[in-house]
Amino acid sequence: MAAAAKDVSKRKASQVTRTRAEAREAREDAPNPVWFKPVMFGFMLLGLLWIVLYYITSSSLQLPIPMLGQANIFVGFGLVLVGFLMTPWWK
Repeated sequence: MAAAAKDVSKRKASQVTRTRAEAREAREDAPNPVWFKPVMFGFMLLGLLWIVLYYITSSSLQLPIPMLGQANIFVGFGLVLVGFLMTPWWK
């Protein structure tokens, strides 16, 4: 009786493992959501615009955020970096 119970549990475990593997493959092959590419490219462009705006206005207004000063460059590069970190998941 105990051997039969172990055999059933082994079959269930292998079915669960197979089902999980199939679900993982389906997720990996699934296309990206519609919003993924615009958000990725949006971060890159926003970071670029942030840096360009800072360089253009650095002599007078120091936009986009005057309180940050030269740290605006880090904010811009951070936004660009977020966009580039999204690229490995782009399908």
